[in-house]
Amino acid sequence: MITVTATAAEQIRTAATAADADGLPLRIAARRDAEGSLEYAMGFDNARATDVVLTADGVDLVVAEVQSELLAGMTLDYVEFEPGDFRFIFINPNDAPAPQSGGCGGDCSCGGR
Repeated sequence: MITVTATAAEQIRTAATAADADGLPLRIAARRDAEGSLEYAMGFDNARATDVVLTADGVDLVVAEVQSELLAGMTLDYVEFEPGDFRFIFINPNDAPAPQSGGCGGDCSCGGR
């Protein structure tokens, strides 16, 4: 299940209208980078036969079936980082935390804790 905040849903609807994409679902995609963190992409697209189709806060979403586990439990939000700088953010419990520098993950004997 993916959650879309009310703020993100409103921005998605605004973007769909501006892009003349009303009626198209928002595709959300994810893949793991070389370090294991998730990279995200999204855009308006038609659903395919193998897609997972869902609705969150009135917004229709599609996710490729092979990516559905990566996105399970994710929240899509739209926030202001600095005055006038708004961005979508992906809050995902499946995203690996970045490794901490100077250590080896906390379970080691190298003294780098």
